[in-house]
Amino acid sequence: MIEVGAVVAGLSALVTQTVTETTQAESSSSLAKLFKKDIGAAFQQQVFKASQQYFHNYQKRHGTLKVTCVRMDTPMELEQLYTTVRLLNRSDLEYFESIDGLSSQYRKSGRRGFQYQDKNKQDGIAVANQEEYMMVLGGPGIGKSTLLRKVGLEAFKGQNGTFEHLCMPVFLPLQRFKSVDMTIEQRIVEELRTCGFPEPEAVTAAMLRKGRLLVLLDGLDEVPKAQEDEVIEQIRDFVDRHGKNRFIASCRIAAYKGGFPRFKDVTIAPFEDPQIQEFIGNWFSGERDQSNATADQCWELLKRPEYKAAKELAQTPLLLTLLCAVYDKQLDFPKNRASLYGSALDVVLKEWAAEKRIHNQPIYRDLPLELELELLSEMAFNSFVDDQLFFDKRDVTHGIKTFLIDNLNVPKHLDSEAVLEAIEVQQGILVERARDVYSFSHLTFQEYLTAKYIVNNDQVTWLVNKHLTDERWREVFLLVAGLMRGRQGADTLLEVIERRSTVLLKGESLKYLIAWAITATAQSANTAKPAAKRAAVIVLTLSLARSLSRDRASAPALARALALHFALALALALDRDRAFALALDRDRALDLALSNIA
Repeated sequence: MIEVGAVVAGLSALVTQTVTETTQAESSSSLAKLFKKDIGAAFQQQVFKASQQYFHNYQKRHGTLKVTCVRMDTPMELEQLYTTVRLLNRSDLEYFESIDGLSSQYRKSGRRGFQYQDKNKQDGIAVANQEEYMMVLGGPGIGKSTLLRKVGLEAFKGQNGTFEHLCMPVFLPLQRFKSVDMTIEQRIVEELRTCGFPEPEAVTAAMLRKGRLLVLLDGLDEVPKAQEDEVIEQIRDFVDRHGKNRFIASCRIAAYKGGFPRFKDVTIAPFEDPQIQEFIGNWFSGERDQSNATADQCWELLKRPEYKAAKELAQTPLLLTLLCAVYDKQLDFPKNRASLYGSALDVVLKEWAAEKRIHNQPIYRDLPLELELELLSEMAFNSFVDDQLFFDKRDVTHGIKTFLIDNLNVPKHLDSEAVLEAIEVQQGILVERARDVYSFSHLTFQEYLTAKYIVNNDQVTWLVNKHLTDERWREVFLLVAGLMRGRQGADTLLEVIERRSTVLLKGESLKYLIAWAITATAQSANTAKPAAKRAAVIVLTLSLARSLSRDRASAPALARALALHFALALALALDRDRAFALALDRDRALDLALSNIA
């Protein structure tokens, strides 16, 4: 909790002391002459009242969070909801990694995405304490503005906060710089004037001269394109003139073109499990939720295997907010996951930018959302069919160009690279993971868009015939079922699956597998039904094979397992409960297999 009285007293004392020091040191200067009377009790009282209003304004504008586009109907205190932000150096993003290297890293992560497990991540506020000039980078909804706001709140607390420097925070949203006629200094003056500070020009000049301001420049990417160069130049000049002060700026990583040599570039890392759990605990921190252990129930549900894709979305704070808001209303996640992921995609594609009033590029006047969804769905489908999680920029732009040419509803003057840049910068649905190497921001979105393409293009029969037994397509099948509409809904999908299953059941491969399972369990003394033992053996064997196929170094172990007539599966069949539990945990199956094979 913030002690308002202590904050106001501290801020008032800081301003008064700074003005006093300045006027005493420069008694003959024009700055000192702006004060028409001594800095006595009346002046101090006026500064105290203005400081009170200044902190009140900051809390009102920047101390609460309410994100309507993710169904967050009630504002929450930033202090209550804030979750530790972890930063890493921009150089740690493996910008020169190959497509194969990125793909291998992701597949080993088990849907945890780019967690940068081996990187040196630091607490965001700790880095803000270390760096005088810091540029915070990250994708949409990753928490850039929230970090800047939180650092400002900590600065208000003075010695009682985690920000170690005695500064007055000034939060300036750069999207308001629609004109460069007003300078940064003039905007600070207006902030002070609005709150009733005496001689705001003189106070601003004194604070800047003594290095007592923490200037928070939020959203460089939100500056209108026409003013971008002028604003960047103005910021650089302002920092050079007032280098004693501390500066933190933020920008979407895809929009950042550099130009700030004095700034330390850092990137916000995606949430990991401890942060996701912390955020959920903060969201459900009310007395009623605590008594009902709502946070624990939400977290346990999100950890279930069937919600792996939803948990992947939770790495982005904006989408984690959506998940918490949904759970808050019904104490569950929708059984139809397609509706949840569709809502998340809507947030990313249009609602977040609209809520922030971000200046849209002209490209979207010619490429409406419906056509963009068609484009993204086609890209997702083609890449998923080819088992591509990452793709070269040339392939992406070629795919966009082909779509634009083939689609009669799209103006022919659109440039494919401009479309890619707009999608990357404004929405973040496509992300540059390494130099000229792209992927969807979440595998969940790639799967959802693939399913959407299949439903919209009547590819259900093709899906079943080609990939019914392919584990990689499991989530797509579930999403297709959820996306199918009309009276029959998913009945068509089930009918096609039934026909395909009949064909597979008559195949020779299944006959050989069942015959092997009968032999493997023949000597089992377990009292379970023979069919149950055979099922456990087959499922565990397939789990082992899949795990080993993902790890080529373990291929010899797989051969040994086959030579030993699947000794592991036979052993586990003797313990039915353990067998079924392990069958659901394929990651542990590999470790257990290697430890049991003689």
